[in-house]
Amino acid sequence: MALVEGAEFVKLDELSALRQKAWERQSEYVSKNSAFFQQLWEGRPPPRSLKDIAALPLCDKGMLRIAQANHPPFGDYLAAPGENVNRLHRTSGTTGQAMNLALSARDSHVTAVVGGRSQRAAGLGPGHRVVHCLNYQMWMGGVTDHMTLEQTGALVVPFGVGSTKLLIQTILDLKITAISCTPSYPAVLEQVIAEHFPDITPRDLGLKLGLFGGEAGLDSPDLRRRLKEVWGMEPRNANYGVSDVFCNFASQCEHDTDLHFLGGDVLFPELIDPDTADVIPIEAGASGELVLTHLERDCQPLVRFRTGDVLKITATDPCKCGRTGFRFRVIGRSDDMVVVRGINVFPTMVAAVINGNNRLSGEYRIRLNGSGPFSQLPLEVELASKAVSGEELAAEVERQIKEKLGVTASVTLVDPGGLPRTSGKTKRVVREDLA
Repeated sequence: MALVEGAEFVKLDELSALRQKAWERQSEYVSKNSAFFQQLWEGRPPPRSLKDIAALPLCDKGMLRIAQANHPPFGDYLAAPGENVNRLHRTSGTTGQAMNLALSARDSHVTAVVGGRSQRAAGLGPGHRVVHCLNYQMWMGGVTDHMTLEQTGALVVPFGVGSTKLLIQTILDLKITAISCTPSYPAVLEQVIAEHFPDITPRDLGLKLGLFGGEAGLDSPDLRRRLKEVWGMEPRNANYGVSDVFCNFASQCEHDTDLHFLGGDVLFPELIDPDTADVIPIEAGASGELVLTHLERDCQPLVRFRTGDVLKITATDPCKCGRTGFRFRVIGRSDDMVVVRGINVFPTMVAAVINGNNRLSGEYRIRLNGSGPFSQLPLEVELASKAVSGEELAAEVERQIKEKLGVTASVTLVDPGGLPRTSGKTKRVVREDLA
């Protein structure tokens, strides 16, 4: 098994040697058992050295969708016997058709251990009582993320989504100290508290730690500052992952607001140019699309899988916390990128502007019609209060976006509560022609 205890603290040269041995085992397993990769590689054996992996072709989500359509339910990249499938999940389908994810008992164990590293890095541990508020209905964010929380030794309350009033009462009754949810969910709780619990404030719930994931936005200092001020809790991005690969393999720590790559023993990461697919060295300052290869996976092993996530590497030296993996920020998804007059705009960039204005609630939508290119950015932004004057504020937001992002925006202000909240992932880019 490639899994290394405490791998997130292992020196990189030692980890590199362990990864090479893991690749030798995994590449042989894939070439013998995965019809998908046998065809993609045209029968050629994979390189023995992990340093030469770029000689292999890339694969992507579209190819996996076709594989599952042609070979239901798991696709011909299922490399283990069907009876070895121990658990089935589905992706949330936010980037297209929902996919069936197959895990063996060993896959489930490794996934929980690696995800536990993220939750632990974010500050969760024995003595905490954490309520888990992600969807348990087939989505990996439910059961599997629950298991990652248990890895830390914390007491885990499996609440799920919906019944927000009951959730608030549960937090009060059980003296919950931490919450695991999407970063947009506290706004839902604030609304329900204001409407149904007029005698308390979010701070009165006593939450000390927010473990967020499933959405972008927590890189924004203004959003983190707002969560601290309104809730009195420490917000951490504790749950970055790619469902087809591992549900959680990166997290923030108390010393750094950038994400730490924590799956170095079971994943081999690469960066590529999203347009040319040329490999980009992982070094401080580099940006590119994340490509991942399983070094440990039974059921649906992937080799050189394009995640669609565009990262910026911020550091490669060990962190103050002792973790040795590179640190990064997610700029956005390549399929959420909007090109406005030749400038690439990601929702996270818009969020940074919106969250810096206390007259806005932080909720926004980019509404597109057609495939582009676009001459301006059509943007709906929600007011924090009805008392705020609209026309001047819209012009101010347009000016800020022009100054900070370099693009022209057409801003429509929406009354408080006018944009829908969700306990799941919030879709920031809405393509009207596909709705």
